[in-house]
Amino acid sequence: MQNKPTLSLDAAELRRRAEALLPKKRKARRAEADGLKSAADTQRMLHELQVHQIELEMQNAEIQECWDRNGVLLEKYTDLYDFAPVGYFSLDGQGRILEVNLTGSTLLGVARSRLVKQPLPRFVALPSRPVFLDFLKRVCAGDGKLVCEAKLQKEDGTLFWASLHGASVYSSETPQKGCRVVVSDITSLKQAQETQHRMEVLAASNEELKREIVRRQAVEEALKKSEQHTGELLEQARHMQVQLRDLSHRILQVQEEERKRISRELHDEITQTLVSINVHLDSLALASKINPGSLRQKIIQTQRLVEKSISIVHQYARDLRPTALDDLGLIITLHSFLNDFLKKTGIHVQFTTFAGVEQLNSDRRTVLYRIVQEALANVAQHAQASRVKVSIHKIADDVLLEISDNGQAFDVERALQAKRNKRLGLIGMRERAEMVGGTFAVESVPGQGTMVRAQIPFNNGTLVKRPSARRVKLAKTRKQ
Repeated sequence: MQNKPTLSLDAAELRRRAEALLPKKRKARRAEADGLKSAADTQRMLHELQVHQIELEMQNAEIQECWDRNGVLLEKYTDLYDFAPVGYFSLDGQGRILEVNLTGSTLLGVARSRLVKQPLPRFVALPSRPVFLDFLKRVCAGDGKLVCEAKLQKEDGTLFWASLHGASVYSSETPQKGCRVVVSDITSLKQAQETQHRMEVLAASNEELKREIVRRQAVEEALKKSEQHTGELLEQARHMQVQLRDLSHRILQVQEEERKRISRELHDEITQTLVSINVHLDSLALASKINPGSLRQKIIQTQRLVEKSISIVHQYARDLRPTALDDLGLIITLHSFLNDFLKKTGIHVQFTTFAGVEQLNSDRRTVLYRIVQEALANVAQHAQASRVKVSIHKIADDVLLEISDNGQAFDVERALQAKRNKRLGLIGMRERAEMVGGTFAVESVPGQGTMVRAQIPFNNGTLVKRPSARRVKLAKTRKQ
């Protein structure tokens, strides 16, 4: 809108300046004509007209200068308004466009002349329209300067994000309130924010991926260890299968050898004794007819042979299964066995135990007896020891059996892992201890002898399978 120019000089100043510009010659002529009254009046009138003419010329120059200055200001205002980097929209209370700069028309893609009287909400995309209408209502109501973001649509259908800054205004030309809205294109900013968000999401995904990689590497490492452990277990299982197969074969061999021994002993001792009894009976029948006096002596000899047969049968029974273990208990049975061991080998045995061992069930007492029996058999055959110590004592909830000798040492590991054992020996003792949930260990040190330990649970309830302990010290090898 162009404003009218205003004069900056008053009439007195104009007159003063006009009089100063009159030539001095006219003043001289006016002085010469003062004598004539009519000439003086004419001259004075002419002077007034000339001064007024000069005043008019100065006013005209002043007006022209104001017009020029206002033209420059108007041009600057037009440049600032039309070519501003944002769009300026003047709206009425219904949101119709009253004025718009070139940048605003360029943002909407519509000529400025066509935008006037058009409703600005028409150019707001449907998803953003409720937000924009609420914004426009609050701005026109005078809620102060407000800001909102909305997606606008150009006339060709192109969408772009816009930031809208609004403030209410009151025009003297219209009684109702209006507002001015500044619109700026923030599509690039939104794209940058979206890109930043995507980068953050991507960074978070990368971090999650790194953690997943670390986790999978840990799982892979655990799987490798598990595979290695499984391989070791399989190898141990194969080794144990081989040992079990060898043990089964050896059990059959031992059973067969024991049967041969029992058959041979029965044939050599019991059969001969029974034949002798039969011969004595025949002689008794003959002596009763020929010499009745010698009959008593024959009967006594026959009774001795019968007693010997009974003793031999009892000895076989004790070797196979000592009935005293069930009838009299573990302590008395071990005392009897150790006394017989001393008589047969001459090796002195020191035996200590506790009364509570008799509370073990039959299977556990049998395991302890057989381990002592087998260990002392090994001592008698291989150790060349002069004394043996056998002790049974309670440790927490377990019973610990220890058998130590002062004989020769041997390579325990080789004896345990031998594929072909000539005897059940250590493997048999270990299997018996593990059968009742216990552990078995052997230590053999040169100059210190051998220590056999078997630890079994004291509780007679449910058994817990325990790993077999193998504490091994390499020593001088003896045949086992």
